[in-house]
Amino acid sequence: MLVHPIEVLLVEDDPGDVLMTKEAFEEHKLGNRLHVVSDGVEALRFLRREGEFADAPRPHLILLDLNLPRKDGREVLQEVKNDDDLAHIPVVVLTTSEAEEDVLRSYRLHANAYVPKPVDFEQFIRVVRQIDDFFVTVVRLPKG
Repeated sequence: MLVHPIEVLLVEDDPGDVLMTKEAFEEHKLGNRLHVVSDGVEALRFLRREGEFADAPRPHLILLDLNLPRKDGREVLQEVKNDDDLAHIPVVVLTTSEAEEDVLRSYRLHANAYVPKPVDFEQFIRVVRQIDDFFVTVVRLPKG
């Protein structure tokens, strides 16, 4: 089976988490392309291909932090899932929050998965790789 590289949008404002996610992708699946934006407003502009993101690829997967500046991840998730052009893109909430309220709200807003971020570096890398593996080798993603 030929596995095509997938475009992944990481919406994350913590530079350390961005770096660890990039490392996990670089070490694990060289073909997948990771795009990074640092707040919810930029995420929606990227997804809607506005302004400097006019030529942005349509991501096959979104990794979304909840606690973001300008527009938080909950609002981004709601807008993505309410937009007919974007709703098909799987969204994995990858966040430090383990609050039951955040878990429930994310699933009510149609997140495809809710993954608490491990604090330990090795565990964080392992979790990101598992997400990547699942969406690249197990799941069939829409072409975009």
